[in-house]
Amino acid sequence: MPPKFDPTQVVDVYVRVTGGEVGAASSLAPKIGPLGLSPKKVGEDIAKETAKEWKGLREPERDRKKTKNIKHNGNISLDDVVEIARVMRPRSMAKDLAGTVKEILGTCVSVGCTVDGKDPKDLQTEISDGDVEVPLE
Repeated sequence: MPPKFDPTQVVDVYVRVTGGEVGAASSLAPKIGPLGLSPKKVGEDIAKETAKEWKGLREPERDRKKTKNIKHNGNISLDDVVEIARVMRPRSMAKDLAGTVKEILGTCVSVGCTVDGKDPKDLQTEISDGDVEVPLE
């Protein structure tokens, strides 16, 4: 049998909860039970403390908008795309900056914005063909 828990010892227990809601006691039981605490009471205490600040920050689980497939109509310059690509370069798996620029242009396609008034897909093919010059770094 394991030794008895010392009530004066400080123990950090990390749990992920939605602010202001009482989580399932069954999910807290494996972490809280060995410490000699009631999972239900701890869950209620967590809900009470997080209700103040975190209730308003909760994101919806899925998109529940009435209008679906909203089209965006923003426009961005190619220089801005190159600057974004420079920032994203360390995370990109592309060989050179042109590949990273094409990745960012793909994101522009997904968002629905244009680049210098052109379709981002057209700019991707122009970069591949060599019609549009992208700096090396």
